[in-house]
Amino acid sequence: MSTALAPQRTVADLIEEYEAKHAAIEHAISSFDDAFTALGMAATVQGHFVEPVGSKSYLSASTLRANLLKSGWRAVYNRLDIAKIASAKDKKLFDQTLASPPPLTMETAKATFGDYLIRPRFHILRGLAESFTALDPAYKSHSKVRIGVKGLPKRVIFSFGHYCSGYGFDQFRDMVNALAAVRGQAALEWCEIQEMEADHKAGEDATFSARELMRFKAGRNDEAILVPDRGITVRKFANGNAHVFFDRASLLAINRGLAEFYGEVLPDAEPEGVKPSASTAVSKDLQFYPTPRAVVDAALEFAHIPNPEHYRGRDCPVLRVLEPSCGDGRIMDALRERRQNAFGIEYHPGRATEAKAKGHAVLTANFLDHPPTPEFDAVVMNPPFYGRHYAQHVRHAYKFLKPGGTLVSILPATAHYDHGELQGEWRDLPVGSFSESGTNVPTGMLRMRRAA
Repeated sequence: MSTALAPQRTVADLIEEYEAKHAAIEHAISSFDDAFTALGMAATVQGHFVEPVGSKSYLSASTLRANLLKSGWRAVYNRLDIAKIASAKDKKLFDQTLASPPPLTMETAKATFGDYLIRPRFHILRGLAESFTALDPAYKSHSKVRIGVKGLPKRVIFSFGHYCSGYGFDQFRDMVNALAAVRGQAALEWCEIQEMEADHKAGEDATFSARELMRFKAGRNDEAILVPDRGITVRKFANGNAHVFFDRASLLAINRGLAEFYGEVLPDAEPEGVKPSASTAVSKDLQFYPTPRAVVDAALEFAHIPNPEHYRGRDCPVLRVLEPSCGDGRIMDALRERRQNAFGIEYHPGRATEAKAKGHAVLTANFLDHPPTPEFDAVVMNPPFYGRHYAQHVRHAYKFLKPGGTLVSILPATAHYDHGELQGEWRDLPVGSFSESGTNVPTGMLRMRRAA
C-alpha cells in the first residue's frame, strides 16, 4: 500500500474547482431533483403515493452560487494561512466582506491576499501594534517602546464580565493571538480558556504556561495537545475585571515587536531635553513624508471642511484653507476636489514647483519666517515631526486663522501621549497610517479652534 501524501492543492486548483462547480450548479440541482423523484418511486408501487415520503426545499441556483462563492473565498483564505498573518482587525474585515464577496478569480485573490504573502512580517507586527495600542496609551508612544526602554506597562486590564465573552474578552483573545504570532506560536486554543476559567473558579490566578491540555473534538474522543508558554498570568476580580501580567520574555517580545514596527524613520523620539538649534531649523523641516489620501480625507473631515457630495444640489460653502509646508500639495489636491479655496506655503523649491504645476496657489518660502495674517477659515497641515519642532509650526499656523477658524494638524502620537505641549481635541489615526510613505510611527490629529 502506498504511503505517499497527496500533493497539496494550490490556490489555482481551488479557483479551478470553484469555476467548474459554478458552471455546474443547474446540473447539480437537476440531479438532485431526479434523485428525489427516484427516492419517492422507491417508496411506492407504480407511483401510487399514500403518504408524503419526504419534503424537498426549493433550490435556487443564485443562492447556491452565493454559498459557493463564500466557500471558495474561505478555502483560499485557509489555504494561504492568512489567519496566522492578518491582524484581528483584518480578520474581522474579511468576515464582513464574506457577507457579500467580490467575484473569485486569480486576480482578485492576488489583490486581496498578495500583500500578506509579500510582507507577512509587516502584517504580523501591525496586528501587534493594533492590539496593544487599544489597551494602554503607553503603547502609542514611539519613545516608550524603543529597545531598552523600561516604561512599558507590565500589566493591562480587561473587563471580562462574568463569562468569557463580550468586547473585553475579544480584546484579550486578540492580544494573546497578536503576541503569539510575533513569537511564532499557535493561536489561542479554547481549552486554554477553559483552564483559565477553572483556575479562577478555584480562586487561583491563571498562568498560561506550556502544558498538555485536552482539546474537545466533535464526534470523536478528546485529544491531548501541547499548548505553548504564553508568558502571561491572568488575575480575575469580583467586579469582572481581569489583570493580565506579562513575564520578562513576553514583555521583551512586545517591546521588540513594537520597536521594529514603529522603526526609527522619523526622529520624533529624541531624548528628553534635547532641542534643535536655530541653525538646523530649516534643514530639519526638509523631512518629507507624503500624506496618504486616507489620512488627508480623515483630516478634512475632522476639520469640517465642506464636501459638495453632502450638499446634493445646494450651494456648498467655500472656505479659504491654508496648507503650511504643503510639499507637492497632497492636501490641496483633496481641497480642490471639494471646491475649496486652498493656499500653500512650501520651502523646498522642487516640491513647490510640483504643487504649482498642478495649478495650486503656492508661495515658495520658509513657513516659519512668513508673517501671519488671520485671513484663513481653516488650516490643515502635516508639519515636520522632528523632535518637538512640530509645536512651533502649529503655534505659528494658529495665528493665520480668522476668529472662529479651525486648525487640524497631523502629528506623531508622542505629541499627545508624551509631550502635551499643544492643547486641543485629539484623535488617533489607525496603526500604520503612513506605511505607504515609508514610516509606521504612530500618528494622530489635533484640532484647535480660534475663539470667535
